[in-house]
Amino acid sequence: MKKLLATVCAGIALCTSMAAQVAYAAAWPEKPVTMLVPFPPGGSTDNIARILSAKFAQQFGGSFVIDNRPGAAGMIGAAMAKRAPADGYTLFVSSLGPFVIGPHLTKTAGYDPLKDFDYISVAVQAPNVLAVPVNSPHKTIQDVIAFEKANPNKMTFASAGNGTSDHLTAELFWQQTNTTGIHVPYKGGAPALNDLIGGQVDATFMNINTAVPHIKAGKLRPLAITSTARSPILPDVPTMDEAGIKGVTVYSWQAIAAPKGLPADLKTKLHAAVVSALNDPAVKPKLLELGFEIVASTPEQFTSFQANEYARWKKVIEVGKITAD
Repeated sequence: MKKLLATVCAGIALCTSMAAQVAYAAAWPEKPVTMLVPFPPGGSTDNIARILSAKFAQQFGGSFVIDNRPGAAGMIGAAMAKRAPADGYTLFVSSLGPFVIGPHLTKTAGYDPLKDFDYISVAVQAPNVLAVPVNSPHKTIQDVIAFEKANPNKMTFASAGNGTSDHLTAELFWQQTNTTGIHVPYKGGAPALNDLIGGQVDATFMNINTAVPHIKAGKLRPLAITSTARSPILPDVPTMDEAGIKGVTVYSWQAIAAPKGLPADLKTKLHAAVVSALNDPAVKPKLLELGFEIVASTPEQFTSFQANEYARWKKVIEVGKITAD
């Protein structure tokens, strides 16, 4: 009898909890929602966050406010997001860095990406392009590999900083081709791009969104792309795989998460809103024109993907002996 009573009570408690979650999700948002972006305004992550915030406001009728908190390659903003209440009123919109790279570079990240977030969706992804100045003697990626094998640690590769996607793609490229080069970190993508165009550095793996305008302007020459298939906006550029280089499929990506403990029904509601926003006829074509690929993964897919990416970049960083300094 006691066992039966305990079972009945547990069932009632579960039903009550589920009903409370449904009621909470239905009422949300009752106050402004902060969409925390760990980078300055104007970049790809900030732009994706603003697209989502505008569409969320249309769908839910509330206020969604962008809060840019740059610093430490996104880790300052990630630590802030971790400390926020798990009530749906703080959402974290970030690129891959804070999710799968930053914590491997320092022991003082202030958060654990495997434990401290509920993952909602990878919104978009975009590959990197190996680019050289238009007057470079290197016409193909095979030229680059041949030069590096003949001249170890001579060819320079610019990046936006230690541990960034362009840096780690170069490190992965060297590891997979058994070559070496010189990493030249800058304090951001803009100065790295300026010196590349000016010929002060030899090459870089830059995001396709940044590369395309300068390629079309005749300032840069693309040699290969890190996507699984050729990009429709750079159809003449071969993939790494086509060029015979295996294991260098790389995407930069933007995603949305929340502090751990987000109510399940609200997570479902937010994921559906992401899918709707990204597939909006006023949004999707513009993203595709910029070189983004729509992902809109489920929370379960994002959680699995994050764990795999985390392990992948951990290995690259350890083999390359990369630090945040």
